[in-house]
Amino acid sequence: MELTQFVIPAFVALEILIILALYRFILRDWIIQKWEAKMDEEGWLVIRLEPVIDEIEDRMHEKLQAFQDSFFGSVGKMTANAKNLDPMNKIRKAAKDNDWTSLMVEYAANKAGLGGVLGHINPQTAQKEPQTKTSGSLIKGIKGLK
Repeated sequence: MELTQFVIPAFVALEILIILALYRFILRDWIIQKWEAKMDEEGWLVIRLEPVIDEIEDRMHEKLQAFQDSFFGSVGKMTANAKNLDPMNKIRKAAKDNDWTSLMVEYAANKAGLGGVLGHINPQTAQKEPQTKTSGSLIKGIKGLK
């Protein structure tokens, strides 16, 4: 076997050991000192991260604005719907129009707890019952009667 087969791997191993020793005893302490000096500086991290902070602030502002717009829009819609659900609205309208029959029906429905139910019934939007075909009378005749 040749000498170069043992010398080259030993030389590479020796170089790796030298690099590791330099890092362990010299470079590591130097890197730690530099980072500690940067940590002692006032606001260096904020300066480095300022673009990121600005981007996050802009995105949060946009998200909060969109949430605020949707929230207040839905609150306004719910308020309008709540005004329509007030059972006293129809009584007030009937009293204003001097429609005493409607006034009495609405008052009775409110007292019976049906005011909210009657408020949702609308003849234009009410579901129509399906028509069923019946063949003849369901009641059979009584004997002796025609």
